Amino acid sequence: MKSPTKTDALGRRERRVFSGEFKAEAVRLVAERRGQGATLVQVGRELDVRPDQLRAWARDEARARGVGSAVPGESVDQEVRRLRRENAVLRQEQAFAKKVAVYFAKESR
Repeated sequence: MKSPTKTDALGRRERRVFSGEFKAEAVRLVAERRGQGATLVQVGRELDVRPDQLRAWARDEARARGVGSAVPGESVDQEVRRLRRENAVLRQEQAFAKKVAVYFAKESR
C-alpha cells in the first residue's frame, strides 16, 4: 500500500522535489519498461510520477548527453523513420510555400 500523499490546507498536493539519482533511475526504468511494451502511464503509476514529468526528465537527460532522440525508448530505426516522416512533411510545406509566393507575386504585378 502506498503512503498517503501530503496535501496543503486547500487539499492540493504539496510540491515534491526529486533527487538527480531518482530522475536518472526513473528515466532508465522508462527506457527499459518501454522496451518491454509498457506505456509511460504504467511506469508513471509505478513510480507515482506524472507521465509528462517522466517525459520531460527523459528529454532533459537526452539533451544533457547530446543524444538526438528526445523520445524515451526509441530505437535508432524508429528515430530514422520518424525523422524521415518529418522531413517529408517539411518538404511538402516548403513546396506549398513556394507556390503561394509565386501566386502572390503574380497578383502584385
